[in-house]
Amino acid sequence: MSAGGETIGIIGAGWVGLVTGACFADLGHRVIVRDVVPERIEALEAGNVPIYEPGLAELLERNKERMSFTLELSDVTDEADFLFICVGTPPTYSGDADLSAVWAVVDELPQLERRAILILKSTVPAGTGEKVRAALEARGLGHLGYASSPEFLAEGRAIEDFLHPDRIVVGSFDSADGKRVGALYAGIGAPIVYSDVPSAEMVKLASNAFLATRISFINEIANVCELTGADVEQVAEGMGLDRRIGPHFLHAGIGYGGSCFPKDVTALKQLAGNSGYHFQLLSSVIEVNELQKRRVIGKLEKHLGALAGKSVAILGLTFKPDTNDMREAASIVLGSRLLAEGAEVRAWDPLAGRDSYLRGARRCDSVLEAVTGADAAVIVTEWKELRELASEKVRSAMRNPLIIDGRNLLDPAQIGRAHV
Repeated sequence: MSAGGETIGIIGAGWVGLVTGACFADLGHRVIVRDVVPERIEALEAGNVPIYEPGLAELLERNKERMSFTLELSDVTDEADFLFICVGTPPTYSGDADLSAVWAVVDELPQLERRAILILKSTVPAGTGEKVRAALEARGLGHLGYASSPEFLAEGRAIEDFLHPDRIVVGSFDSADGKRVGALYAGIGAPIVYSDVPSAEMVKLASNAFLATRISFINEIANVCELTGADVEQVAEGMGLDRRIGPHFLHAGIGYGGSCFPKDVTALKQLAGNSGYHFQLLSSVIEVNELQKRRVIGKLEKHLGALAGKSVAILGLTFKPDTNDMREAASIVLGSRLLAEGAEVRAWDPLAGRDSYLRGARRCDSVLEAVTGADAAVIVTEWKELRELASEKVRSAMRNPLIIDGRNLLDPAQIGRAHV
């Protein structure tokens, strides 16, 4: 940990903002976190963390002497020389990124006399930085520095990703500003990629789009494997050992979800379209991902016939394990479709809050409760509690012992022993 660090302002106390602020504090910096939601700031001041991320509560507690929380932007701008914008940029109906929260921060900035650096960590379309810089100049804030340092954090392991990243990307209009921002990460042993601002913005979108493409590709391979008798797990293993390919994101399943992949893939496709280019590959990636979720319905109908009156247990609601995030989760599409078909839906998840359960679905407090009397069970999230699902106890509890493993989580040999 470095001594005598900088004073950093974090604007936005959501998941990215809190993880970023806590990790910078752990590196020895003083951090001021600002948000516009009073309840969130009150909770943080009381030592309560309003979001779930493994290890975050402990990190905030360990660095509480270096962190403060406020509702006032002036508390940040009066003291911090580095202003990180960490606000949400959700998709609009058109597929473009909603930058209203970013512009709200830019418009609210006071007339600072000193040279501070504004750093955008939120995911935005390439070209956003140019527009922000023009807006700052129009407001007489052209003396402020500007940089783009996108986040590459995965939910469930965000702290590890921040403190031990594959790379740090810093794009700037002034190389000296970029070096100052890069110096904030001192103590982290990772290469820093310095670039212009549009390139830094594009790195984030391109990275997530490529990973989503790998997921859709292996899901297509899995569909062909089902028809030809091949084992997609063995195929993925053989592919992944090729050093040109590697093993990551070659795990077949229901498809990708969450707060990043769907949004960023759509945003890149939309950015390309707005620029006059039809990104054909990404259109297919999105289509495959949507169809993959609906293939589960077809499998259920194949084995159960009409789904009206049937009872189906959805096991796992969040888009991935070790998070309570339901954004773009496959369970939403699957559960809604089952309910529309007239099926009874039971839902179990160890972390999803009560408000996250599908309207019309029955909440279950245990896996066994969810499968008891069910005609089928679908593994949607690869929670560790589900690894032993193929058991005699579960088989006896179900009305019809049908399990659809949407994440290739179960051991085929164990399934055979349980006669599921």
